[in-house]
Amino acid sequence: QRDAKGQYLFDLLCHHLNLLEKDYFGIRFVDPDKQRHWLEFTKSVVKQLRSQPPFTMCFRVKFYPADPAALKEEITRYLVFLQIKRDLYHGRLLCKTSDAALLAAYILQAEIGDYDPGKHPEGYSSKFQFFPKHSEKLERKIAEIHKTELSGQTPATSELNFLRKAQTLETYGVDPHPCKDVSGNAAFLAFTPFGFVVLQGNKRVHFIKWNEVTKLKFEGKTFYLYVSQKEEKKIILTYFAPTPEACKHLWKCGIENQAFYKLEKSSQVRTVSSSNLFFKGSRFRYSGRVAKEVMESSAKIKREPPEIHRAGMVPSRSCPSITHGPRLSSVPRTRRRAVHISIMEGLESLRDSAHSTPVRSSSHGDTFLPHVRSSRADSNERVAVIADEAYSPADSVLPTPVAEHSLELMLLSRQINGATCSIEEEKESEASTPTAAEVEALGGELRALCQGHSRPEEEQVNKFVLSVLRLLLVTMGLLFVLLLLLIILTESDLDIAFFRDIRQTPEFEQFHYQYFCPLRRWFACKIRSVVSLLIDT
Repeated sequence: QRDAKGQYLFDLLCHHLNLLEKDYFGIRFVDPDKQRHWLEFTKSVVKQLRSQPPFTMCFRVKFYPADPAALKEEITRYLVFLQIKRDLYHGRLLCKTSDAALLAAYILQAEIGDYDPGKHPEGYSSKFQFFPKHSEKLERKIAEIHKTELSGQTPATSELNFLRKAQTLETYGVDPHPCKDVSGNAAFLAFTPFGFVVLQGNKRVHFIKWNEVTKLKFEGKTFYLYVSQKEEKKIILTYFAPTPEACKHLWKCGIENQAFYKLEKSSQVRTVSSSNLFFKGSRFRYSGRVAKEVMESSAKIKREPPEIHRAGMVPSRSCPSITHGPRLSSVPRTRRRAVHISIMEGLESLRDSAHSTPVRSSSHGDTFLPHVRSSRADSNERVAVIADEAYSPADSVLPTPVAEHSLELMLLSRQINGATCSIEEEKESEASTPTAAEVEALGGELRALCQGHSRPEEEQVNKFVLSVLRLLLVTMGLLFVLLLLLIILTESDLDIAFFRDIRQTPEFEQFHYQYFCPLRRWFACKIRSVVSLLIDT
């Protein structure tokens, strides 16, 4: 319904998934300006989505568990496993080569089971895409570990081992926000279960623990982080986001993560404001439970473990429907319908929903992150090298569901216009040829997307007009307050020390007799004239 709150939709989804430990998750969407947002549960869903129906939203891990292996239920661990596997694919989770091979082998074991020479010929691991790009040497290492070290592990055990290994990596839980520092150098800002992280080049230049973060603030495109460290050392980190909307999203993510990981109780949550003197700023309040409360609630769960419907054990399920580069041509792609993705598809839809733009094809090769988990606690200001090359989580930091549909819409327009498709495109579309109703629905979506391109300029004009109107209202309000104060001073008999002191000043007496009294007599004369005219008529 149009007035349905985000909480209703989220609870409906968690009920369908039979998920109780739901506080770690959220619903993400992208507006027509390609800006990411988390769905706010206290507000109307329709009002938050500025795009036209059908709406595209994705189920994601919002708060990464500090210890994912300690989650109470297997269904929760499985969903976190899917998210981290996706982070690994998009280059957000970096690791050294040996760790990369082990993580990929865990994924293989969880998805296809034990190695079987009859089912898995030479080079079988190359049909799965675990990283943005990897070498044949790494593929052989993955297959070797899968064959020799993981035999007998169930999917649940492999996923658990995967989570235990992933949480030791320096970029675990990183959801990168692209920014620039005061020198104009590119950087990625992120909030993790352990604190605030800044990744620049191939180094982690800042790691600030949550108990050291005192304030988060933004003005326009500028983001400020106030830090108070030992010996009363106070610093302010300043970064610049690409757009004001991106900066506001960064600020809201920081407010939520700080509240979730730092506070002891949700009753300690306060409304945070970025308001200025004359302009109405942003006010935001985290509305969920905090990590400690979630852990205590999880410990009280007593029920039979829910059945988990894992996605099909086929190569195409190991990677999102995104391909790039010559080595990926053999990876099967599951053609997803752009419209009417039913929630009843359950976990398979969640697994297939790639909510990012394609990963850039620049090779990460064997550039992976060294294991420095033990240094987290005392590495606040020390620069830590995280990779041989620059941390590059691809252009997927601004995910665009529109981009996912654009390929299908392009293929559809070709079919409508009678244009020929390539052999690969025909293979991709063989499995699900759109019906006439779907063609009409997709055509309507295409028209809606085209109409959406003209909105940003109109919205900018509307924002300017609203700002001017707000300034006029504030000015009129101040003038009204001054007029009210003036009337009280001149016409009332209030014997207050403050008013009495003002009345006794020579300046006020001169103003009262030379300006205010003549003006009052003039207004009284005009009012009497108007009243007599009305009586005569």
